[in-house]
Amino acid sequence: MKTAKELQIELDGKPVSLYTLFNRKGMSVDITNYGAKIIRLLTPDKNGVFDDIVLAFDTLEEVVEKEIYFGAICGRFANRIKDGKFTLEGVSYQLPVNNGTNALHGGIHGYNEKVWTVKSVTQQELVLTLFSEDGEEGYPGNLSITATYFLSDENELKIHYEATTDKTTIIGLTNHSYFNLKGAGNGTIRSHQLQLNADYYTVLDESFALTGEIRPVEGTPFDFRQPTEVDVRVDDEAFVPGWGLDNNWCIRKHQAGELALAGYIYEPESGRKMEVLTTQPGIQIYSGNWIENVTGKEGKKYDRQDAICLETQGFPNSPNIAHFPSPVLRPEGKYDEWCVYKFSVE
Repeated sequence: MKTAKELQIELDGKPVSLYTLFNRKGMSVDITNYGAKIIRLLTPDKNGVFDDIVLAFDTLEEVVEKEIYFGAICGRFANRIKDGKFTLEGVSYQLPVNNGTNALHGGIHGYNEKVWTVKSVTQQELVLTLFSEDGEEGYPGNLSITATYFLSDENELKIHYEATTDKTTIIGLTNHSYFNLKGAGNGTIRSHQLQLNADYYTVLDESFALTGEIRPVEGTPFDFRQPTEVDVRVDDEAFVPGWGLDNNWCIRKHQAGELALAGYIYEPESGRKMEVLTTQPGIQIYSGNWIENVTGKEGKKYDRQDAICLETQGFPNSPNIAHFPSPVLRPEGKYDEWCVYKFSVE
């Protein structure tokens, strides 16, 4: 791997660099200000051997050229908005459609393709900012965003999202890291165990946008309340057989905005476990269904189901569904959400 100094390019007149955070236990994470992307995440297995557990590319040139959301912060609104349409304060908005008939992850050029400004960096913290103009990708309001990455000595990677606007808008940010606890490029995630603290899931229509219906997981293949091997469920007819999971679950909470444990993944061979905590109401589980013969770090090949994403989020299509948690941000308010990835071994 090249040094941070060597891993520096310029894009649209702005510097793109790599920043490494590390803690007292030897864990480290590499993040670039292009798309606020997590590029490398080194964690120990049960024998104390460190490996990189996120999919990405070796060089910043590849990160830019092969843009496929690996490790990115997605916005202004992550996931799908049906037909790219919503109405806010009596005004109708049409967003660019970039996923079938729907708008996905902020549009044609979302925050995953933006050069974020580095506000500050220390051994364990990187603070990035982004200004998103009124009308960008069809969204209303000038939005000022701060994303803080903090690597704790308890092997937690904490992500803090903050944003304010000068005009009523919608917002929903998520991190889109692709995890494989056996190590990036070391085979499928079918042996991983998935557990979700979710009693309900949201129903998709034929375009993969949410209908607004919320169903109980009880008695369905969506029930991951007990740890379940991915291999047992990933090909179920309830999902997309041969492809996998790409669905949103409703996280069990005592109150809105509470930092709650959404669930975890565990890989028995390595002993690695990753718990996910969030203040957001939903979590999208995505089994890397659209990865096909991608050459990643160290020349390793990535294919379908070689990684799993645990994207903490507001509910998809919530701008169009009144009974969903609201994605609306007003000038007098503040967007303030957390996602925590906590690593351990068993």
